[in-house]
Amino acid sequence: MTENSQAQPAANPELPTQYAPAEVEGKLYERWVERGYFEADEKSGKPPYTIVIPPPNVTGSLHLGHAFEHTIIDALTRRKRMQGYETLWQPGMDHAGIATQNVVERELAKEGKSRHDLGRTDFVERVWQWKEESGGQISGQMRRLGDGVAWSRERFTMDEGLSAAVQTIFKRLFDDGLIYRAERIINWCPRCLTAISDIEVEYQDDNGELVSIKYGDGDETLVVATTRAETMLGDTAVAVHPDDARYTHLVGRRIKLPLTDRTIPVVADEHVDPEFGTGAVKVTPAHDPNDFEIGRRHDLPNVTVMDERAVITVPGPFQGLDRFEARSTIVAALRAEGRIVAEKRPYVHSVGHCSRCKTTVEPRLSLQWWVKVGPLAKAAGDAVRDGRVTIHPKEMESRYFAWIDNLNDWNISRQLWWGHRIPVWHGPNGETVAVGPNDEPPTGEGWSQDTDVLDTWFSSGLWPFSTLGWPEQTPSLEKFYPNSVLVTGYDILFFWVARMMMFGLYAMDGTPPFHTIALHGMVRDEHGKKMSKTFGNVVNPLDWMDKYGADAVRFTLARGANPGVDVPIGEDWVQGSRNFANKVWNATRFAMMNGATVEGPLPDVAEMSATDRWILSRLNETVAQVDALYEDYQFAKLSDALFHFAWDEVFDWYVELSKTTFFAGGEQAKVSGRVLGEVLDVTLRLLHPIVPFVTETLWTTLTGKESVVVADWPADSGFRDQAAEREIEHLQQVVTEVRRFRSDQGLQPGQKVPGRLDLTATPLAAHETAIRQLLRLQEEGDAFQATATLPVAGATVALDLSGTIDVPAERKRLTKDRDAAEKEKQQATAKLGNEAFLAKAPDNVVDKIRGRLAKAEADIERLTAQLAALPEG
Repeated sequence: MTENSQAQPAANPELPTQYAPAEVEGKLYERWVERGYFEADEKSGKPPYTIVIPPPNVTGSLHLGHAFEHTIIDALTRRKRMQGYETLWQPGMDHAGIATQNVVERELAKEGKSRHDLGRTDFVERVWQWKEESGGQISGQMRRLGDGVAWSRERFTMDEGLSAAVQTIFKRLFDDGLIYRAERIINWCPRCLTAISDIEVEYQDDNGELVSIKYGDGDETLVVATTRAETMLGDTAVAVHPDDARYTHLVGRRIKLPLTDRTIPVVADEHVDPEFGTGAVKVTPAHDPNDFEIGRRHDLPNVTVMDERAVITVPGPFQGLDRFEARSTIVAALRAEGRIVAEKRPYVHSVGHCSRCKTTVEPRLSLQWWVKVGPLAKAAGDAVRDGRVTIHPKEMESRYFAWIDNLNDWNISRQLWWGHRIPVWHGPNGETVAVGPNDEPPTGEGWSQDTDVLDTWFSSGLWPFSTLGWPEQTPSLEKFYPNSVLVTGYDILFFWVARMMMFGLYAMDGTPPFHTIALHGMVRDEHGKKMSKTFGNVVNPLDWMDKYGADAVRFTLARGANPGVDVPIGEDWVQGSRNFANKVWNATRFAMMNGATVEGPLPDVAEMSATDRWILSRLNETVAQVDALYEDYQFAKLSDALFHFAWDEVFDWYVELSKTTFFAGGEQAKVSGRVLGEVLDVTLRLLHPIVPFVTETLWTTLTGKESVVVADWPADSGFRDQAAEREIEHLQQVVTEVRRFRSDQGLQPGQKVPGRLDLTATPLAAHETAIRQLLRLQEEGDAFQATATLPVAGATVALDLSGTIDVPAERKRLTKDRDAAEKEKQQATAKLGNEAFLAKAPDNVVDKIRGRLAKAEADIERLTAQLAALPEG
């Protein structure tokens, strides 16, 4: 529905005295959904604007990071909807292979069962049952936040359509030689019992041990150092640098491997750093990625010494020991043989852990499925380099290129049961057949489907087009692909963004999945610390929404959203945003009770006061500023601009300046009432994308129209009145300086004092009544005594402070403060005049001293003026 077809303004708009978010938010959201405001019509003639939701895990719940990201996306789509675009914010969830399987396995463990007790088919059915009953609670939480997503289009990465897309692209990549199966070193989680990708490994500093072990005897002795002594059972060589003269005589010879009955060769390889340690390294091709490459270059055997649970499998005294038990036992055995040359304990070093269960990852040789990323990654890099895709902020481009230009082949197979099963059938004679969604798999004796499933990021990498019906050429795909913008955290630039870029360009004939990648930072606590259960600083946004309302949480997050920069947030800031929502409510309510109206056209400019022309000029400037900042994804700046315009200029200045007009009544009050109604109408529409609930309630009451969700986005009319802006700025200067003086004298804001106002040298004569009201100035009276006279911006304000302040004491205090400022000025001036100091001091230190000097000079000027305003005594 367009604005023109909405209802007429209410005759007597009424609002409750206080805004109660809990009483309105849920009802408003359900009304929006019922009316279909968030749905997208591919048949409309409107230009498309598409954003996909970074699909949250089905196991997850709304955390502050989600709330932050969703606030940004919702604001973008709400604005574009108001601008006349056919907007699609595509919702959905990720099946989260490892995480979901872990959850269900824990549930089974409570029953004393494992997935193997159920078997694959029944276990997968159990996961689906869990998903229907317990998964996806995040959907309800998104409604609490106000997410304007197209719920009718909600997708799940394991639903039928997306599963067909996964099978299709797998087969195409396989047929093009871009998917292959090979033995490589992978990251193995002995707890989850699956391979995990490099980007699913979290590194942290652990306390370990570094032992130096003597290999060989006599002239055939080499010393190697390791933090993983248990892997020596799988050593198949010792490597040295080809140019290392210390070991030239040993290259090509075989030496005894301690604790075994094997000998291993000494090989020369340029990978070895002769300056590091002894210049000799043990080579365990089956348990280290660098060693694997050395092994390939020298045709070394791969000896696997651990099973999938990281238990030693080598026959002998260490068989059956866990890797950590084996480590200490093997070191003890080497020590007993006199093979330990040196030990360093504790030895702090970086160790990889599974991001899901935090178990120490074990590098392991394994037969896995891989994507050959070379040509795909090149296309993804070229799309940014040639400008088809823009990364915002631009400085994040270097991180993207550093990753995409050096991408290793992607291990896509996982040894799980929950997920997209790899669509490959293996035959009795080594045949391998990839099967698409419309193909019949081979049958007969000896044929079976591959047991692995695909990495979760494989299916989520298809999200921008699989959710629109690909591989079918659907109307939705034609209308809404590519996405207008991807909004996501820089932390998943490599996990998700790179995969979508590679798959989108490959599947969609070179068309990238989005025009812009807008990267935001991470939400941190008010001290800038990462939020973590370990630190005890994790915040549930629902708790804050319960206390302060969704708008307060959204506005707080938006005000911290600088592109690519982390966002510190504390409860005090949410309270401040709640206060802002209350200010908007109370001021709008007051305005509507005192004549603010949207009925009829705006009065002719000639009928307006300077105050009216000023606020309309500032309004249009704010519209232009906010539009420019939206296009640059500068949410912190645009939120700040809206905050200061609404609170400072509209409510604290325009409403206050107009009170005398409203109270006086007459034609001028009608003119200002219509101007105020226009300002409120536009301001509420500008605020709506970020604070949708309070603005919906206020705007519909003010205008009597259906919903601000489908109202027109404000346009800059081009009206500017520089003369009026200068006039009101002049007025603000007078009022601000006198208010500051009053505050410095210890007067309460509402305390009235007798005052004489001389505006003859200014253009402010028409504002005398308003200025007196703002400054709380009483009429002079017969007993008026000018105890303080302030010349301010051409005006003169004389105040009678007799009986209000102790003039001698105040003069003494101001003199003391001015002397301190003079001393500060002298010290800063001396430092800045010292060439030796300037030559050595860092720029930030010099800048700080310059700032101190500027402040001291300003303080001296202010304090001198205050002293001059006081009577002698």
